[in-house]
Amino acid sequence: MKMLLLPMLIVLFASCASRPVERYAMVTGLRPEKETRYRELHAKPWPTVIARLRECRIRNYSIHRTEIGGRPYLFSYFEYVGDDFEADMAKMAADPETQRWWKETDPCQRPLPEALKKGEIWTMAEEVFWTP
Repeated sequence: MKMLLLPMLIVLFASCASRPVERYAMVTGLRPEKETRYRELHAKPWPTVIARLRECRIRNYSIHRTEIGGRPYLFSYFEYVGDDFEADMAKMAADPETQRWWKETDPCQRPLPEALKKGEIWTMAEEVFWTP
């Protein structure tokens, strides 16, 4: 019995092993006149948008607000647990409900100059430190 249990445990643990989590952080400005609307949207996010985030392997997603020089900014963090980030992000971008959500949230945000040049809203932040 013990001899059968060991191979079964090895297979079980191997199947539970997951690929390393990729961490992403981004920043964008927040238009002060749109902050109330942005907060309202995120207080009751659409279930279809939350479901799409999960389908696209996004976990532990959070958005934080701060002020720098008297101007409001948003900082977002999420973990990606898939194996093809670009494909999952393309899938999310192609989703009609997500596009509709972005039409609500994008006008609330004030992209940083480097994102604006690329036609984007959020600027990727480089990870310089992490501890488990």
